[in-house]
Amino acid sequence: MSAADTTTVPAVGDRAESRQFGPLTRTDFVRYQGASGDFQPLHHDETYAHAAGIPSVFSVGMLQAGLLATYATDWLGAHNIRRYTLRFQEQCSPGDVLTCTGTVTTVSPDPDGGDRVTVELNCTRHEGGIAIVASAEFIIT
Repeated sequence: MSAADTTTVPAVGDRAESRQFGPLTRTDFVRYQGASGDFQPLHHDETYAHAAGIPSVFSVGMLQAGLLATYATDWLGAHNIRRYTLRFQEQCSPGDVLTCTGTVTTVSPDPDGGDRVTVELNCTRHEGGIAIVASAEFIIT
């Protein structure tokens, strides 16, 4: 199902086609930092990161959260989303390729009309670690 066809209610177990983002770059990190106003040097300054005992710069976690949210809303429609919760698992570094996946876990009638669809979402690093686990609820009318 595509975002253009959000009147079709998915079934429990349906999976969205996976989507890749990346490879992530320092420029991606800096652009996100500029948009968010978070200029913590750990996310773009290699020398600063080393001085803090960190092997390299790493992404602001909300960058991956935004990519995963984009994936979910492209699937089921931004106008349909009602809740999005997530848990950060691993940091992402320059060069990481992220794969987003989603599975429908519940579908039930919504008291205000339409169907409430809950999905489980994952953002996995190319090395196999999970960067983010999330869930989202959508109302499909």
